[in-house]
Amino acid sequence: MIDLRPFDSLGGDNHGWLDAKHHFSFAGYYDENRVHWGNLRVWNDDTIQPKTGFPPHPHRDMEIITYVRKGAITHQDNLGNKGRTEAGDVQVMSAGTGITHSEYNMEDEVTQIFQIWIIPTRNGEKPSWGARPFPKGERAGQFVTLASGYDGDGDALPIRTDARVVAATLKAGESAEYPLTAVRKAYLVPATGAVEIDGIRVNARDGVAISEIETLRVTAIEDSEIVLVDAA
Repeated sequence: MIDLRPFDSLGGDNHGWLDAKHHFSFAGYYDENRVHWGNLRVWNDDTIQPKTGFPPHPHRDMEIITYVRKGAITHQDNLGNKGRTEAGDVQVMSAGTGITHSEYNMEDEVTQIFQIWIIPTRNGEKPSWGARPFPKGERAGQFVTLASGYDGDGDALPIRTDARVVAATLKAGESAEYPLTAVRKAYLVPATGAVEIDGIRVNARDGVAISEIETLRVTAIEDSEIVLVDAA
């Protein structure tokens, strides 16, 4: 099953400093058919104006992955962590038993991020934060794992849930495959470009919910950068 969710169909609101689009029910947006996809709970497409951002606020019991599409985001939390994550790179915050953090665009340009929340399968652990660069050359023509709840996934950032976050960059005409099973759910969003899945065109910032597929094959119609969550 492939369920295309065009960008124009997403919920959200423009707050001036923040233009937020929600692939799933979030804040003031509710759609009973888009509450979650497996253990994937939130996928927000956020555009943050320069010198603004999210002031300190708490979270608990959630795996929060931030994929930076443009600009950079600066993180700070009550554990003493502080870091700047640039376009194409990723940060992971395991909220665990509780964490308070801020996320600011300290740049002179607009920052755009995908913020992804996945429900944890392990609770009651201390909160943590981490970030790392993922050079686009490493994912040229293939999916690489950015964050993972499984041992053996190399340099992927750890998350406390039955899921992976993967990404690929494809030139027009290139294809990449990702193995699924009939019981897994995937959610894919092109950060840039346009791709085709099973004859369906998926444009930049559209979402596509995928299930009951053994092997996912994605073909780039244009040069594309894609992010996918493989969820339980």
